[in-house]
Amino acid sequence: MSSINPRTYDSTPSTAVAFIGLGVMGYPMAGHLAQAGHAVTVYNRNPAKAQAWCQEFSASKAPRSASTPREAAQGADIVFCCVGNDDDLRSVILGPDGALAGMKAGAILVDHTTASANVARELYQAAKAKGAAFIDAPVSGGQGGAQNGQLTVMCGGDAAVFEQVKPVAMAFSRAFTLMGESGAGQLTKMVNQICIAGLVQALSEGIAFGTRAGLDVNLVLDVIGKGAAQSWQMDNRGKTMVADKFDFGFAVDWMRKDLGLAMDEAKRNGARLPVTALVDQFYADVQQLGGSRWDTSSLVKRLK
Repeated sequence: MSSINPRTYDSTPSTAVAFIGLGVMGYPMAGHLAQAGHAVTVYNRNPAKAQAWCQEFSASKAPRSASTPREAAQGADIVFCCVGNDDDLRSVILGPDGALAGMKAGAILVDHTTASANVARELYQAAKAKGAAFIDAPVSGGQGGAQNGQLTVMCGGDAAVFEQVKPVAMAFSRAFTLMGESGAGQLTKMVNQICIAGLVQALSEGIAFGTRAGLDVNLVLDVIGKGAAQSWQMDNRGKTMVADKFDFGFAVDWMRKDLGLAMDEAKRNGARLPVTALVDQFYADVQQLGGSRWDTSSLVKRLK
């Protein structure tokens, strides 16, 4: 069974691309690029996963795996990356075996990692010094969005470079939008995570309250989901929260990393994030319950 769901692809000319990082997001994203007709070379820290990806997408245009990020990037017009954090990103991009060392002049590095705005600006300058270009492009939509090729991508960088990348990246995107200069994509993702944190906490409290009040909470969600309380979180996670199902991909550990990035940035720009800081501590409670790998809707567990 394929890790991606079928979709219709635009007739974009084939492009030589690399994809670095085949986690729960990167694996299907690279798959959509291959099925859209692009020539894809992949690199993953675990080579067995890269080989499995090549086998799964063997019907596509000569997919291959590389032993280093540098090797993967050689000859690519666009190098996509999706890893864990700032340190992971530097380890696969910089240095003698990093992607930048293998990229040709004029190639574009597109980073889908949720990372700091500072590392985005750092890599923008590093790419420029190599005669290449860089776009920070974190995503929203979770594992389901990656599998369906329906991610929302928020980008930072130069407009002309963005326009070169967009037709290719639409293979796995429902929206691919330039938010501003380098770092603006990462800053927009921080806004996204701040909003999600508050929404999930409010939804958790509502579900816990309705349960204690003796209501049929699934029916409650059906009713209020047709009114002003409706949200993506309610539509997609409300009933699974009631059912104690928390295996939808985006883990509590990752959310705490993302909220930490937002709070660090807030210290620099003077923004006040009182609810975000509180919800971050609630996620710490979930970790203490053994829920580090539960998805972010597991906030409700601490209220039951």
